[in-house]
Amino acid sequence: MAVVVGYVTTKEGSAALDAAVTEVRRRNSRLVVVLARRSQGEDASTLEAEADTVRDLLDDADIAYDIRQLRRSEDVAESLVSTAEEVGAELIVIGLRRRSPVGKLVLGTNAQRILLDAPCPVLAVKPLNAAS
Repeated sequence: MAVVVGYVTTKEGSAALDAAVTEVRRRNSRLVVVLARRSQGEDASTLEAEADTVRDLLDDADIAYDIRQLRRSEDVAESLVSTAEEVGAELIVIGLRRRSPVGKLVLGTNAQRILLDAPCPVLAVKPLNAAS
């Protein structure tokens, strides 16, 4: 079994990664990190540098993991769901951004699609310093 986490280099991504590491330890499973680009303009070398940073963090955490980098054309929500299906995930972890009062009525498109299409439970987290 595995825990799948969607990761981008943001405070929301860091919160998701931290929560995923906690869940992996609790469940005695392995972590599959789906690393996405923050913007279309990001090049492959930037994404590889981010992957190296994540590897260093996870090596320090001393857990089993795999990192998958999304290609520019891949859909984030679809990739997280298909990765979870492929590895038989027991949990998907995603980070949520702070939203305005009106924005709180509707989740972001990717988060909403992941919640609706996921083959397993989804844990959605916000950074600690994010106000409600």
